[in-house]
Amino acid sequence: MDVNTPKLCDGDDLDALYSPPAEMLLRAMTKHLTDYHLDYLKIATFACIATGRDGGLDNSPRGGPPGFIRALDRKTVAFGDWPGNNRIESMRNLVEDDRIGLLFIFPGLEIFLRINGRASISTDPDLLEKLKEGQRVPRTAIVVTIGEVLFHCGKALNRARLWDEESRIDKRSVPSAGVLMKALAQVDDFDIAEFNEHYDHAMRNDLYGSDPV
Repeated sequence: MDVNTPKLCDGDDLDALYSPPAEMLLRAMTKHLTDYHLDYLKIATFACIATGRDGGLDNSPRGGPPGFIRALDRKTVAFGDWPGNNRIESMRNLVEDDRIGLLFIFPGLEIFLRINGRASISTDPDLLEKLKEGQRVPRTAIVVTIGEVLFHCGKALNRARLWDEESRIDKRSVPSAGVLMKALAQVDDFDIAEFNEHYDHAMRNDLYGSDPV
């Protein structure tokens, strides 16, 4: 084997490298929401949504007020889809492959909540009304039928020191949104400062409109 070619692992290799999960952890994974899961869903403000199809994969952030992803019953959760960059990759994926994974992150807490299941896209008016934020009603909702739900330890958060104040990144240390857009979109007639000002305003004040990126 070429020394520059990494050794590929198969299932047997992984079984040899890692201990099996503790029986207690396996027993704590359920196929429905418990009252404990509901307690966390009620305070959840952020989740990452993983979807895929033959054409590719997508992992998209979702955020909203506490409880923005609502439990409709013990086997079902739903959330409204709000305007972003209008690529709508997650929904295009779900049309072809209904598998979905949700990873909830709770600011300040050292624990994750994960939901895996199957999803569909709904335009049911009654459901959309339930999922509105303020007076804004989403155009569509994603409805997830739960296959499994589990709590996940927060070691990754502490490895990243994510909640430490000193871990906050100075935005001046990396290229701005305007610099990125000009370079990556290869636009010559482009005012970086004007774009940055618009971007900063939109990120805080136009939360239910179209993103500039």
